[in-house]
Amino acid sequence: MACLLSAGCAVGPDFKKPAAPDAGDYASHPLATTVATEGVFGGEAQRFVKGSDIAGDWWTLFHSKPLNDLIEQSLANNADLKAAQAALLVARENALAGRGAFYPAVSASFSASREKDASGSLAPVPSNNASLYNLFTPQLSISYAPDLFGLNRRTLESLQAQEQAVRFQTIAAQITLSTNVVAAVVQEASLQAQVDATRELIGINTHMVEILRYQLAKGYAARLDLAAQEAQLAQVQASLPPLLKQLIQQQHLVAVLAGRFPNQAPAEKFELGSLQLPQELPVSLPSELVAQRPDVLQAEANMHAASAQIGVATANRLPNISLTANVGSTALAMSQVFKSGTGFWNLATAITAPVFQGGTLLHQERAAKAAYVEAAEQYRSTVLTAFQNVADTLTALEQDAEGLKTAAAAADAAKVTLDLSQRQWQSGYAAYLSLLGAEQAYQQARIGLVQAQANRYADTAALFQALGGGWWKRADLTQGE
Repeated sequence: MACLLSAGCAVGPDFKKPAAPDAGDYASHPLATTVATEGVFGGEAQRFVKGSDIAGDWWTLFHSKPLNDLIEQSLANNADLKAAQAALLVARENALAGRGAFYPAVSASFSASREKDASGSLAPVPSNNASLYNLFTPQLSISYAPDLFGLNRRTLESLQAQEQAVRFQTIAAQITLSTNVVAAVVQEASLQAQVDATRELIGINTHMVEILRYQLAKGYAARLDLAAQEAQLAQVQASLPPLLKQLIQQQHLVAVLAGRFPNQAPAEKFELGSLQLPQELPVSLPSELVAQRPDVLQAEANMHAASAQIGVATANRLPNISLTANVGSTALAMSQVFKSGTGFWNLATAITAPVFQGGTLLHQERAAKAAYVEAAEQYRSTVLTAFQNVADTLTALEQDAEGLKTAAAAADAAKVTLDLSQRQWQSGYAAYLSLLGAEQAYQQARIGLVQAQANRYADTAALFQALGGGWWKRADLTQGE
């Protein structure tokens, strides 16, 4: 009873959640609204709403049903996510298994043997002095180790913290998967637009080659102009295969993210124009970020597990008490097993204390303390990285808007220059080399515009990921709390 009553203490430190970081903002200057670019899709201004909450299904803000369906398929079928969910089940069952240490262990056994003793040299065991006999022994054994110094409690505490770490790792995997699907779709649409622009330019250049060949045959153009145009056409044609390769590989990636084989890519072809750019972007307060980012919460859980392991290592250096009890029956025949006079029982207690282990237990305790320091520094690093991710993404969104405005202006100017160059060349007022330069500038401007549009969509998705992905709004992800 003294052991049981004294089992209320647990050696080792009690874990305390780290304090929220003292940071008022993410970026060095306040962000309000990005610039707008009229006349191009993805050119809407985006307003940052500080302190606003994040939707659990944030990808629906792009207003694309095919995208929504694809993400739901990915969340249901992605093999990596299923592996993460299985790992969470492993951690959960291990934590539940750890609770068994608080209860007595009860086991039942039954043995049956037939024995023959050496006649004359040994005294027969049975009371009838038979040297050949059967022996039947059913037995019930009970053992219990009082948690005198909290070894079991700290072990369970560590297991539960490890379960939480795996849980947040699984949540992070789900958020990463949904973000990767959005990024893959945006990249696929961007590459498709670049392929279309390149094919259009190939058509323009092919037509120009045909004109020059006709003019050369009639004596109206020089061979040098034709050679230059053919070289221009070859350059544009050479740029198409790498784009097609990237596009097909991106389609394979989308299929695999959805849990399919590469040859089972979705039939839906995404276009940037089919995605609506979210115009109001929630920005969590810095003090809330550490309570929302799953990687930060995972690092905190790792700290908790490391803290509990200090208590485990400390308790292993202290005495351990065990209580045992056995009750059973021994008889020479099955019919006599439960008769009076065949029973036996015993009660025992034992205390074991480490005396000399060659420094093993001491160094294990020191290692546990060092592991806690390591986990604490990893937590701090994770928090800093989280703040960096948000700050970088906010800056990217601001500069993406500026970059799109510049790219749109460059594309418009290049188109005007190309149209004027074509008219002047056809009228004989401009050199053909100036037309080639205008075509090249227009090609680069078109592709640059598409890339700038894709950046806005991709970095918008990255912001939702950086802020934690709104997992706390999804019932399927908050069941383990």
